[in-house]
Amino acid sequence: MVDDICISDVLLAGAKEVFETMIFMDLEEASEPDRKIEDDAMLGSITFKIDFEGNMQGCLTICCSTPCAKTIATNMLGMEPDEEISEAEIRDALGEVTNMVMGSVKTRVQDEVGNLQVSIPTVVSGRDLEYSLGDGASKISVIVSLGDEYIADISWLCREAHKLNRKREDKQA
Repeated sequence: MVDDICISDVLLAGAKEVFETMIFMDLEEASEPDRKIEDDAMLGSITFKIDFEGNMQGCLTICCSTPCAKTIATNMLGMEPDEEISEAEIRDALGEVTNMVMGSVKTRVQDEVGNLQVSIPTVVSGRDLEYSLGDGASKISVIVSLGDEYIADISWLCREAHKLNRKREDKQA
């Protein structure tokens, strides 16, 4: 299985490639990794999630504040920062960003983990959300700074599929 150090490097490289080429925002690993994502007073943070399965099962998530999501969406769509953008447009744009980051990460890990089948991205709004795959799962998070203004959390939550299958077999025995 891919180790934590490798996945954190892959997450950072994959996200950096997408953000710098498609969104025109600098992305670097945060110098203050304990800094919290600034919550919007009304909506809190927004998490964009895409599931995958194959020899490994899990999800990739990107979590950021509402103002950060708006900035990412307006940059991606080539809009001016003060232009009106709907919540639906923000969600669509960030869903596509999540899809592109997953594609970039998938390309980097497929030789080691095999092909991964990827779902359609989903969006969740709220505060302090956590995902779990149960026992035997690993979570790797990279806290990044975007354009020196925002913080985002890019996470990879996974477990090997053969471990999942073995657990199902154990329960049937």
